[in-house]
Amino acid sequence: MTAKIEEVAERAGVAVSTVSRALRDVPGVSLATRQRIKDIAAEVGYLASPSAARLATGVTGTIAVIVPDATKWFFGQVISGAGAALRAAGRDVLLYELGDADGRHRFFAGQTLRGRADAVLVLSLRLSEEETQSLRALGLPVIMLGQGSEAFSSVRVDDRAAARTAVRHLINLGHRRIGLIGIDDADEVTVGSTPPRSRLAGYRQSLLAAGIPLEEEYEQLGPNSVSGGAAAMTRLLSAPDLPTAVFVGSDEMAFGALGVVRAAGMTVPRDISFVGFDNHDLSEVMDLTTIDQNIRGQGEAAAVLLLETLSTAPGAAPADRLIDTRLVLRRSTAPPSFISPNSPESKDEI
Repeated sequence: MTAKIEEVAERAGVAVSTVSRALRDVPGVSLATRQRIKDIAAEVGYLASPSAARLATGVTGTIAVIVPDATKWFFGQVISGAGAALRAAGRDVLLYELGDADGRHRFFAGQTLRGRADAVLVLSLRLSEEETQSLRALGLPVIMLGQGSEAFSSVRVDDRAAARTAVRHLINLGHRRIGLIGIDDADEVTVGSTPPRSRLAGYRQSLLAAGIPLEEEYEQLGPNSVSGGAAAMTRLLSAPDLPTAVFVGSDEMAFGALGVVRAAGMTVPRDISFVGFDNHDLSEVMDLTTIDQNIRGQGEAAAVLLLETLSTAPGAAPADRLIDTRLVLRRSTAPPSFISPNSPESKDEI
């Protein structure tokens, strides 16, 4: 038989309200009394009701994480980093997957989070004005990951600068015919998000800064997937002059592009060089030069910022934290030479 709070109160010689405050660590109960009550509760097997505690304090101990698609590798890494930091702080995670455009609309049109979370972490969504107002109406701290925001604090990388670094690496190697395989998120729940557009802008800026004209046929967009990268690479192979190098907006798309190149009888980097974006777990296996955007670190930093926001006074100005990126050199890039079959570089092909 489950013990009741009245039994704990009787044994401790205090009021039921005092037991409730002590077990919830609410101020107003001395340390000695609080510990004595907790010891008695443990002895008789009394467990406080979480729902009752939530009603009494309005604090759930839970952080809501809004994810567009939980099956994507990127979001899994972010959730892993954020979840570890939140669990270490004694917080639970409530995951909401939007899934598609209809799911996104239903989520923001309803009152899904009201009374269920103390704060909200939003992953890679460019919010409309209506969606922003929906989150503001909750009266909870909100942290955006992947998107800058005037309304809420954010954690992100400088996608444009990172893309410039990737393309500049290819230019410094001597490449002048540099293609782009970019992310087209028109059919994704993240439609209109900043990273795809910023990476395209960084690519173009690097070319123009080096005096290299932009070629429309060298810019191919597709869904952010292996198959999307393969389809975009197939179109690039039909260009009048084949690019000698390609910057790819995600590593998963780069994996698809590499498969197409191999199927066409070409080798990397002898015939064509590749730079990806993400530093996916498989990029080392594929020997892919890529931009490491510290995805788990982004999730952890967002969780830390969220916890800091919970402990600060309401009304503080939104913070914007940038996470450093770095170029990881592997063997998918080389000068556009026609490397001699007997040279050491020819033995480094993927």
